[in-house]
Amino acid sequence: MRFIHLADLHLGKQMNDLSLLPDQEAVLQQITEIAQAQQADCVLIAGDVYQRSTPQAEAMALFDRFVSGLVKLGMKVFVISGNHDSALRLSYFSSLVKTAGVYVSETFDGHLQHVELQDGDGDVVIWLLPFLRPSQVKRFLPEEKIVSYQDAVAAVLRNTHLDSKKRHVLLAHQFITGSEICDSEEHMVGGLDQIDASLFADFDYVALGHIHKSQKVGRETLRYAGSPLKYSFSEVNHKKSVTVVNMQEKGQTDIKKVPLYPLRDVRTIEGTMDELIRMPYSEDYVWITVKDELVPPDARVTLSVNFPNMLKFSISNSRTKQDINVLATEKMENKTAQELFCDFYRLQNNDQLPSEAHRKVLEKVIRELEEVPHETH
Repeated sequence: MRFIHLADLHLGKQMNDLSLLPDQEAVLQQITEIAQAQQADCVLIAGDVYQRSTPQAEAMALFDRFVSGLVKLGMKVFVISGNHDSALRLSYFSSLVKTAGVYVSETFDGHLQHVELQDGDGDVVIWLLPFLRPSQVKRFLPEEKIVSYQDAVAAVLRNTHLDSKKRHVLLAHQFITGSEICDSEEHMVGGLDQIDASLFADFDYVALGHIHKSQKVGRETLRYAGSPLKYSFSEVNHKKSVTVVNMQEKGQTDIKKVPLYPLRDVRTIEGTMDELIRMPYSEDYVWITVKDELVPPDARVTLSVNFPNMLKFSISNSRTKQDINVLATEKMENKTAQELFCDFYRLQNNDQLPSEAHRKVLEKVIRELEEVPHETH
C-alpha cells in the first residue's frame, strides 16, 4: 500500500498581508500530480489544514477542490486536525464524506478513530490522533494522571489496542522531542508540549505534522512531512517535498521524498545597492539587506521595482552594527517630520535616538520652514 504523507498546509496564511492562496493552489496541484504519478492509494494529511480555526471561504474552497481531485483519482484521504484547526469545524459532514473515502478526525471522545484497509500483504489499520491538549484527555480518562502532553498521549495510547499481526499507521500532530524546529511553529514555554518518540514504538509508520521541516525523528518510519511551502524566513534553507511511503509486508517500509517547486520562493538577499539593482527581476518573497555605508532614502522604493514582493528591508553597515528593519514606505506617510527624522537618525547611529539638543534644533528648522510663505504660480 502506498501513501502520500502531507501536513501543515496552513491554507489561508498570509505573509506581511500578502495572501498565499495562489501559491498554495499551485503547490496542491503539484501534489495531486505527484500522487497520481506515484499511484498512491491514500493521502495522509497530519493536521494544520488551515491557518486559522475560522478559515476564510476561499481557503475552504481550495481544500475542497484538492480533496475532491484526489478522490476522483481513486485515492482515500485521511485528515486530522492540528493546533491551528478547529476540530469541530474540520469534522463537519465527516460521516457523509466517509462514503466518498475521506476520513476526517472527529472531536475527541476518549477513543482513537481508526479505519481498516486491506492489500496483498494483509490488513493495514489507519489511526487518527488529532492535536490533543491534556485537559481534553483528562475529561474522558479521569482515572489517568494527566498533567503534560506526554501524559495525555500516553494515556490515549494505553487505552488503544493494537493487533500485533496487523500493520499500523498513526496520524498525529504533536511536538516530538528531538525534532528540529523553526520559528514558524507554536511551542509552549519550557517544552511542556514535548512528547517522547518511544510512545509510538508499536506503530509501523507514524505520519507527523506540526514541525515545518521534513525530517525523521529517531527511526525512518517516524517522520514529519514538513509544510509544502516556506512560511517564514526561518525556513529559507528548507527543501520542501512530498513524502511517499510504500508499505509492504510488516516490517518492510520504503520511504522517499519527491521535491516540490513553489510558484514563488522565500529568500534572503544581501548586497550593495549597485549589486541589488543589477539582479534579475523576481517575484519571490524576499528579505533584502543593503550593505552600503550610505543608503539613499528611497532605497526601498528603488529595489521594489526588481523585487515587488519585498517583505523585509534592512540595512547592515558599520553604523548600524546590526540589521534594523526599516518601516514600510506606506506607513511613513502617517508620521510627522520629527518622527521621520528620528527614524533616520537611529538608522545611521546604531539605533540611538537624537539628543534633546538635536530635537530642539530640528523643531526650530521645521517651524521656520512652515512659516515661509509658499510661492503661487
